[in-house]
Amino acid sequence: MNTVTVSPKFQVVIPREVREALKVKAGQKMRVIVYDSHVVLIPVRPIQEARGTLKGIETDVQREKEDRIL
Repeated sequence: MNTVTVSPKFQVVIPREVREALKVKAGQKMRVIVYDSHVVLIPVRPIQEARGTLKGIETDVQREKEDRIL
């Protein structure tokens, strides 16, 4: 487990092991969420990185009649 220190400017340094595991780059944006008294940092990824992640998903799903555009 890594420990960081909050600077006088309220900044923290993400430990190298965490940066490498999440492939975080300098200047990359992060979403910051407070969840049950925890701070969660989520790397913002370009939408292009999601391309191909749903390969093989079933797209012929029958929708309810109310949902169909007539």
